[in-house]
Amino acid sequence: MSAVVLVPVKDHSKAKSRMSPLLTSEERFAVAWAMFEDLIRALLPLPYPVVIVTNSNRASARAEELGWRVLREAEQTSESASVDSASQLLAREGVDAVLRLPADLPLIRPADIVEILSPAMTAPSAALAPSWDRTGTNALLRTPPCLFPSHFGPDSFACHAREATLRGVPLKVIENPRLALDLDDVSDIIRFLAQAAEGETYRTLMSFNLKERLGRYAIQCDPHMGTARDS
Repeated sequence: MSAVVLVPVKDHSKAKSRMSPLLTSEERFAVAWAMFEDLIRALLPLPYPVVIVTNSNRASARAEELGWRVLREAEQTSESASVDSASQLLAREGVDAVLRLPADLPLIRPADIVEILSPAMTAPSAALAPSWDRTGTNALLRTPPCLFPSHFGPDSFACHAREATLRGVPLKVIENPRLALDLDDVSDIIRFLAQAAEGETYRTLMSFNLKERLGRYAIQCDPHMGTARDS
């Protein structure tokens, strides 16, 4: 089975707006880029071809340095559209399976990717790794690549599972705590920092000295916390 890892990459300068209650735009850019670098480190030891689909000049240049294929987009309508368009192209070229991995999984390790892609799955079939709250899809393997359309966004895990059920194809659900944690908002950052983490994302966040800001954020979310502490 010929399998390709497909990574959709947004323009990092516009990424992670839901972190804005805690991080500046420059800091959000740094975190988004750090997560991309952590994904790169997980993919580099592996033999699988990597394709990124992006409209980011910086991400394109970094991928080309690594010898990865870049599919450039003039604009990004949605992640689902980007992934499906790239998957259709790869299918026409004879690729048997496409694993979509997002660029915001700071805990990912090479073994996690191998867990999804090995042993080889027979067609037609699918595998997915849910987010920690089981609403998002943090990894999606489709064999063949256009087995069903993408539904990234709210409740994507349920949508993708339903697509597999409607087609009567085997579905493997991968429960992996490292794959389950993506960083989209402040609560994800808190959950991530509570773990004994390493890597570029962790180092970047720690460099911001977030302790005081996280305290202010907690009070904003629950004003009674400040009253209780002052009493």
